[in-house]
Amino acid sequence: MTVRLIHAETLYDGTGAPARRNCLIEVAAGRIRDISPAPAVVPRGALAVEVAAPGFIDLQINGAADVQFNDAPTDDAVERIVAGARQGGAAHILPTFITAEDDAWHAAIDAVHLARQRAMPGVLGLHLEGPFISPRRPGIHPANAIRRMTEADLRRLEGAGIPLLLTLAPEEQPDGAIRRLAQGGVRVFAGHSAATAEQIDRAVDEGLVGITHLWNAMPPPQGRAPGIVTRTLTHPSLCAGIIADGHHVDPLNLQLAARMMPDRLFLVTDAMRTFAGTDPGFDLMGTPVRLEEGRLTGPDGTLAGAHLGLDSAVRTMIHSAGTTPEAAVRMASATPARVMGLGDQLGLLAPGYRASLTFLDAAWQATGGLVDGLAW
Repeated sequence: MTVRLIHAETLYDGTGAPARRNCLIEVAAGRIRDISPAPAVVPRGALAVEVAAPGFIDLQINGAADVQFNDAPTDDAVERIVAGARQGGAAHILPTFITAEDDAWHAAIDAVHLARQRAMPGVLGLHLEGPFISPRRPGIHPANAIRRMTEADLRRLEGAGIPLLLTLAPEEQPDGAIRRLAQGGVRVFAGHSAATAEQIDRAVDEGLVGITHLWNAMPPPQGRAPGIVTRTLTHPSLCAGIIADGHHVDPLNLQLAARMMPDRLFLVTDAMRTFAGTDPGFDLMGTPVRLEEGRLTGPDGTLAGAHLGLDSAVRTMIHSAGTTPEAAVRMASATPARVMGLGDQLGLLAPGYRASLTFLDAAWQATGGLVDGLAW
């Protein structure tokens, strides 16, 4: 059995504990075999890295490397997006397909099926963001493609056959739909929604487990209308993704969310095809989108996804939101792993866990990593 050795100057294990220094990680057969203090003389052939962390996990990425999943819902496009995401330190992803006309999302399910049949490293499943969202909170999603869920949709989602995260507006769904989806293994999130706090509570009772890009595409909290934001911050179990790019959420609101839900907040990129790509502009289902000063917007100024890697999101949480490095690492690893029901396999650096690691330099720039023991 081949054993790979990694010498980490600094190691964050994903639990939220402070960093450990001068560690030797042993990897064999795609698993972490041991983590120990490095000896005075590091074994020859050990890979030296400045910072080792559990493999970052991005549960919302629409595109990368000049590929947009909505434009090309194929397994080859998934492979390109995976490769682009790794430039930001993501070891594992959920390629994300947003609202599109009719049953276009079926092709996204088929593409991820093929990617997983090919044993493509790093593909955890699929995130469908729409089309079952609120016409009152479309964001950049095409308003003409937003629609209510039908019985045929429910059956297709129940039988998707892949790990699936579905973002919907709970207030727009037929009675019992969320319960059926949750019982079928779908991880149901609320997003692009105008739901009240009471409607969110009812959805949680039916199986809602999370919130998509907290603070965005939802009503701001008000004194007598707390809405999704306040209910998410105060709820004992709801998890939430957040886009820490310096544009989508003010640093003070990032800080508030991190303090209120330290074990429930996770980082997502919401990245578009410009990330790790060459073209600063593209067409998003009829809407021109342009990258300027790190910000992606449509013609009316509406934010259109993000130009972001997870390493950058971690830096933002540390330097702008005042989060500790160990907490920011957990938001990029252990928490999203738990959201997907993989907390016993991914998200921690510990013996027995899958050997998925993200390597970074001292400035928190991703420099490489492993996916199930395979280097990238």
